[in-house]
Amino acid sequence: MLEDYIRQKVKEKEILLMAHVVVGYPSIEESFDLVQTLVEAGVDLMELQIPFSEPIADGPVILQANQAALAGGVRVDECFGFAQKVTGAFDIPFLFMTYYNVVFKRGEERFFTEARDAGIHGAIVPDIPPEEGESYMAAAAANNVDPIFIFSPTSSPQRINYLARFGRGFFYCVARKGVTGAKTDFSAELDEFLSRCRKATDLPLALGFGVSSRKDVEFLRGKAEVAVVGSQALRLLNSNGIEPVGDFFRSLR
Repeated sequence: MLEDYIRQKVKEKEILLMAHVVVGYPSIEESFDLVQTLVEAGVDLMELQIPFSEPIADGPVILQANQAALAGGVRVDECFGFAQKVTGAFDIPFLFMTYYNVVFKRGEERFFTEARDAGIHGAIVPDIPPEEGESYMAAAAANNVDPIFIFSPTSSPQRINYLARFGRGFFYCVARKGVTGAKTDFSAELDEFLSRCRKATDLPLALGFGVSSRKDVEFLRGKAEVAVVGSQALRLLNSNGIEPVGDFFRSLR
């Protein structure tokens, strides 16, 4: 479903925007208001992060949001309920983003069955590689939830080609080494990385880690189908509240 949706949408918009929301930050109620604001601002897809105490791929901005959500009492059950609420209210695809410990503790079959029932179309779980994820991928496929795998600029062409065998929906391309939130150099080096990814798969490519301006999004036109924006939107949320986040996403077009 995600692949077809992206391919259809890029005919209209050329490049899509995916937002990142940490469920329960600043609160469950404000998370819903944030989702509504983002949808109204024209976001095309959205990843809902189930908070985790040690989000190893995330930088300090998203880490702080995870910790604040957990300190506020948000738990996995509430995240599934939140997902069901927003998928019922808004007509864009939603994905879960979290870490494998959350999936493992809930049970892979249960996690994906409940994700399907909540209207979730994909799952980004960066710390489960295909070599260790046979049952994870089987549970996802059985419930028609796309497991989204990650291409990294540190990956060899052989590794990228291997990962490409397991892709569904799209691939998430990490723009640089390190964690989310730092500045990314949108340059020829990134061009070369995206070219390697494109050669490995026919699936759409989403690029994240450091997308923070209209210039960055324009750079990605014709090179990736989706620009993923996370930390910069959270910074605006922290400093100015929800409404400026919507204005920021409108400015990226």
